Parts: sequence; C-alpha cells; structure tokens
Amino acid sequence: MNEWEWNLLEDKSPIDQIEIDGRAVRVGDRVLLRPRQGGDVFDLALAGQIATIEALEQDYEGKVHVCVVLDDDPGRDLGLLRQPGHRFFFDVEEIEVLPAEPQTQTRRSAPPRILVAGIGNIFMGDDAFGVEVARRLSQRSLPADVRVNDFGIRGFDLAYALQDGYETTILIDVCPRGEEPGTLFVVEPDLTEISAAADEGADVDAHSMDALKILRLAVSMGWPMKRVLLVGCEPATLGPDEGAMGLSEPVSQAVTEAVSLVESVIQRVLAGEWPGKND
Repeated sequence: MNEWEWNLLEDKSPIDQIEIDGRAVRVGDRVLLRPRQGGDVFDLALAGQIATIEALEQDYEGKVHVCVVLDDDPGRDLGLLRQPGHRFFFDVEEIEVLPAEPQTQTRRSAPPRILVAGIGNIFMGDDAFGVEVARRLSQRSLPADVRVNDFGIRGFDLAYALQDGYETTILIDVCPRGEEPGTLFVVEPDLTEISAAADEGADVDAHSMDALKILRLAVSMGWPMKRVLLVGCEPATLGPDEGAMGLSEPVSQAVTEAVSLVESVIQRVLAGEWPGKND
C-alpha cells in the first residue's frame, strides 16, 4: 500500500482499465488485497481483505495505482476512527482479482454517476444538517449509480473526490438565505463564476467547510466542472455560541423531508429530467 487518498502532491491521471494475468480489470471489479511484506500496521490489517476498485490512476512515471474501498472495515477491529468512504491505494502487484460474481448478485460494474456529499460541522448547531441527512441517506436503498458520503469538514477529501468523474454532485448543507428556519431549497451554483475565481486560490479552513471554496479548490486541481446541485436548508442556529451541538427544532424536523427531497433529485437526475428539462 502506497498512500492515503488525501496525498494530493502527486499528479495522477485516471485510466479506464488495466490487464492482470490476461484479464481486463476495471472500476467496479472486486479484488483480494495482498500488501507486500514488511509494511506497516495498516498493511497487516488490510491483508486478505476484499475490496472494490473505485479508481485506476497512472502517475507521471507511468506507474498504476489501484484505488479501492473495503467491503468490510478493519478499523473496527483495530479501534481506529475510519471516515466513511475512506479509500486506499495499492500497486497492481498487491491485488488479486476475484472471479466474476454471478449476475444475480448485486455488483457495481461502473463508477457511480452521482456523488451525494453531506458537509458541515457537528459542533456548530445547525451546521450539522448536511451530516445528518447524509447519515440517513446512507441507510436507505439507493441506486447503484449513487455514492453517499459524509465529508463533515474534510474539505480536501471532497475536493479530491470530485476528481473521480461524477456526472453530478449533490451537496447537502445549510445556507442562510433569509427564509424561515427549516426551509429547504435546491439550487445550481454558477460554475462559470467558480471557475473564474479558481485562480485566486482557496483558503481551506481545517475546522469548517465552505462549499464554494472547495469547488474552487477542485477546479484548481483539474476538476472538469461537472454539474453541481445544492440541497440547502435555512438554519436557525450556527456556531458554538448559539446552541453548540444538536440541530434546532425546525431544522431537525426538516431532515426527514430533506432525505426525501434528495432521493427525488437523484431520481430526476438519473432520468435526465433535472434541472429544468421538463419544468
């Protein structure tokens, strides 16, 4: 195993497939992890684990890196805190391709088309809205084309995830607009303005998540500016001095409706009806 997903210093390019033992291997294929001998504690923990390939990348020296997501979480056995959707990178020689599964079993054969990203700080009152909605969505039965992740305040992780080629990204966050607390809305940010501001850079705060700054950072990293939608909620309280942890009553009541709203948006995106084609 070579690195964590947040190592942003090495320039990599996505590739469609690689060949292992005469077999074409693509995103969505399942593999057995065989880390090289002499690794660290994470290598020992991951040896023998089954994972799904989420990305194939080639660095500037031509070396292929296989990005995987674990089917099971070894961090639970080690007592480690693992962020949802954490990804690991392996060399080609460190994976063993598993036989193709029967078609009757659930298996993702292509990368997800939609990223649903909950963002926010659970210690800042209603700022935890996006985190809670993402948590509830992760327990729902969603199409295989959809990946749900609670990014919390991990702005660099979100900027990096946007490089994975999703056709649509749905951000879930609070957004003060002067409405009644708990009011929900769906907006599409102007990516042209975001691109124009990308050259100014993005001062990313390690203790908070500013969606527009993260989008500008993603553009500066080479993100091709695919469609972004924001499912937002009008907050009642923001900040540690206005209630600390826990959602306010109107925002808490809006969470269930927000889950249904995001599911509706997902269905419309997959049907090619969003935004505005039939409105």
